[in-house]
Amino acid sequence: MTEKKEAAPPRPATTVLLLRPSKKGDAGSPLEVFMVVRHHAIDSFSGALVFPGGKLEDADGDPKLKARCGGADKISSEELKFRVAGIREAFEECGVLLARKPGQRSVIAAADLEAIEQKWRAKLVKNEATILDLADGEDLELATDLMTPYAHWITPTFVPKRFDTWFYLAEAPEDQLALHDGSESTDSVWIGAQQAIDEAKAGKRTLVHATTKNLELLAEGVTVTGAISQATERKIVTVLPWVEQRDGKKFLHIPEGAGYRNLVREMPPQGVPQTGR
Repeated sequence: MTEKKEAAPPRPATTVLLLRPSKKGDAGSPLEVFMVVRHHAIDSFSGALVFPGGKLEDADGDPKLKARCGGADKISSEELKFRVAGIREAFEECGVLLARKPGQRSVIAAADLEAIEQKWRAKLVKNEATILDLADGEDLELATDLMTPYAHWITPTFVPKRFDTWFYLAEAPEDQLALHDGSESTDSVWIGAQQAIDEAKAGKRTLVHATTKNLELLAEGVTVTGAISQATERKIVTVLPWVEQRDGKKFLHIPEGAGYRNLVREMPPQGVPQTGR
C-alpha cells in the first residue's frame, strides 16, 4: 500500500497589484495594472504574466519596522510583515518605492527615488541589506497604510511548491517609472485587466489560475478608485482550491464568498492550473 504523501507547507508570500488610470491625470479613466513576465529559467510560473511579488523574508517582520510603517498602529504585526514584503518586492522587482518622508502624505517623487534606487535596490535583491536598513538610512516611512488587502490564496495541497499569498492593491506613484528587473522578470506591461484576460484567451499571454481570477475581479472595479473601494468593502475569504472528479474529468473548485464568479474550472489534461500570483 502506497503511503499518502504529506502536503508541503505553504511559504508566506505577498503579491502587489500596482494600479494607475489609463489616461494620466484622469482618475475616471479605466484602470491599468502593472504586470511582469516571469523568466523562463524560474520554475515558479515560468513565462507567465504575473503581478510583482515574492516570498516573505525574516527581516520583513523585524519589530523595529513598526516605527517606520504608516498606520502601523491599525495593522496587526502578522499582517504588517506581508505589507512590508509587498513594498520591498515592488521596489526590488520593478523599482517602485511606496515610501515617504515622515510627516508627509505623498510618496517620494521620482527625482528623489533615483539616488535611493542606485544605492539600495541591488543590495536588497542580493540580500546585502534589508528594507529596515533602507528606511533607516534614508529616513523614510513605508506607506503600508496605502496598501489595500485584496485577496488571500493558498496553493492546493497536492501541488509540490506551495505559497500562502496575500494580494494587495496600491495606486502607483504618478511619476515613478515601473520597470521589470531583467532577472526574475523579462518584460513588463501596464495593461487593462480585461485586456490581459482577452489576450490570454487568444493565446498571446500565459496566465496562472489565481492571476486570471484576480484580474476578473479587478475588471469589475473599472477605475483605480472603484477597485480600491470594492476591495475595502469586500470580506477577504481565503481561497484554497480543491479538485473534484466527475464523468472522468477533473474540476478545480474555489470557495464561495470571496467575490469571484465561475467557481469551477475544468482542469487541462496536463494537470492543475497553477495558483500563485
